[in-house]
Amino acid sequence: MSRHFIRVVLLMVAVGGIVMAPCFGQQENGFRAGAALRVVTPDPLLPVSGGMGEPRPVREKYGDLFARAVVLENNGVRVAFVSLDFLGWPGVLCDRIRKQVPGIPPENILIASTHTHSAPDPYGFPDLNGKHGADVEYLHKVCDLAAEAVNEAVDRLQPARLRLNVDRAKGKIAYNYYAPQLYDPRCGVIQAREANSEKIIFTLVNYAIHPEVVGNSKGLLGPDLCGFLYDEIENKTGGMAIFMNSAQGGMVTADNRTEAGKDAETVEEAERIGRLLASEALRIIDPAQDLSDPDIFCAARNITFPVDNPLMRAAILLSPLGMGVDTGDGSTYTTRLNLVNVGPAQILTIPGEALPNIGYYLKRNMPTRYPFLFGLTNDALGYILTKVDWMSFDRYQYISETCLGEMTGELLIDALLAMLKEAPQPK
Repeated sequence: MSRHFIRVVLLMVAVGGIVMAPCFGQQENGFRAGAALRVVTPDPLLPVSGGMGEPRPVREKYGDLFARAVVLENNGVRVAFVSLDFLGWPGVLCDRIRKQVPGIPPENILIASTHTHSAPDPYGFPDLNGKHGADVEYLHKVCDLAAEAVNEAVDRLQPARLRLNVDRAKGKIAYNYYAPQLYDPRCGVIQAREANSEKIIFTLVNYAIHPEVVGNSKGLLGPDLCGFLYDEIENKTGGMAIFMNSAQGGMVTADNRTEAGKDAETVEEAERIGRLLASEALRIIDPAQDLSDPDIFCAARNITFPVDNPLMRAAILLSPLGMGVDTGDGSTYTTRLNLVNVGPAQILTIPGEALPNIGYYLKRNMPTRYPFLFGLTNDALGYILTKVDWMSFDRYQYISETCLGEMTGELLIDALLAMLKEAPQPK
C-alpha cells in the first residue's frame, strides 16, 4: 500500500475528562470468577486487514477468530476483561458491547484486541474516494456475540482462587524491528481455579507482541500466533485461555527472523511462537501461590487527545462506524482509561499501541511487583509516542504519521500517573 494511503487512514485518538471512582456492583461477597467465549469467524469469509489500505481477499482460514471474556468479582465489585481477535476494536464498538451487558457497570468492562493482522477490517478505513471495505453488519454481529460471552461469564461466576505472576518469557518470541533489544520480555499471567478443586477456569496472558506472522497478504484468515497460544494452554490446563496485548508499538513484533535474514511468514512459524509463549506463560504461573480472597478495585477516567493531523480527522469522520461527529473544529477525540487492582496486581489500560519506553516507564511507576499493561484496550488509536520521539527522526516517520499528534504520549502518561496517585495501593 502507498505511504499516502497509510497516512490518510489511521484514526482516532483522544482523551480528556476525569472520572475516577471505584465501580460497585450488587454482587455477593467472596472472590468469584467466570469465563466464556464465542467464535466470531465470518461465514462466508471476509477480506482481511493488516492496517491502512484496502483489505485483502482470502481463500481459506487457518483458525477461528474469537471473542473471549473473563469476569472477576469480590465484595460488590465486578469487572470484565474481553479480548477480540482483530487488528483493533474502536471505542464506538466497545460501547455497543457494553450496552448489552446489564450485569456489569459499563466503565468496568475492559475490551481489547489481540492485533492479529489477518482478520476483517474493524475500523472501516476509508480510501482516497471515501469508500471502505468493512462489513459493518458483521462487526455489529461480533459485538452481539462478544456481549453474549460476557453475559455467559457472569452467569458462570463461581467461588475461585487466583494465581498471578510476572516474569521474563524466554526463547525466540519477540523483538523490536526498529531496535532489536528495545522491547519488554516480561509476561504477566493471571489464572483462576475453582475454590474447591484444581480445575482451572481461565489463564490470562499479557505480553507485548505484534501477532503479524502470517499477515494479510497470504490469502488466509485467522488469529495468528494467538490461536496456537489458546490451543496450547487449553490442551494443557483444560481452562479457557485469553490473550491481552501490552505496549507493543514501534515495532515490537513476533521474532520470525530466519538465518537467511528473511521473515518466516508461515502458519507453522505462527504456531511455533504461539505455543512457545503459551508454554512460557504456564512456566511463569506454575510457582505462584493461591490467593483465596483477592480484593478488586476498578477506576475509570475519560481522556481527550488533540487530533493534530487533519487526515486523522478525515479518517474518523469518514468511518462508517460513526466514530466522530463534525462539530466545526473536530480537533479532539475522547476515550477511556482504566486502572484495576486484583489482589497485589495492578492493571493500566492503553487505548492504542504505546511504544515500549512508555510501557517501561508506566510499569516502573506502578506500586506493585505484578504490573500489567493492557494495550489496545477500550479503543485502538494507532501508535502512541512521546513528544521527543514524534516526527524527530526518519526511523519513526511511519509511526509518527500514524499517531494522533505530538502530545499523545505525554497526555496518556500524565493521566495514568494521576490515576495511580489517586488509586488505593494493590494488596
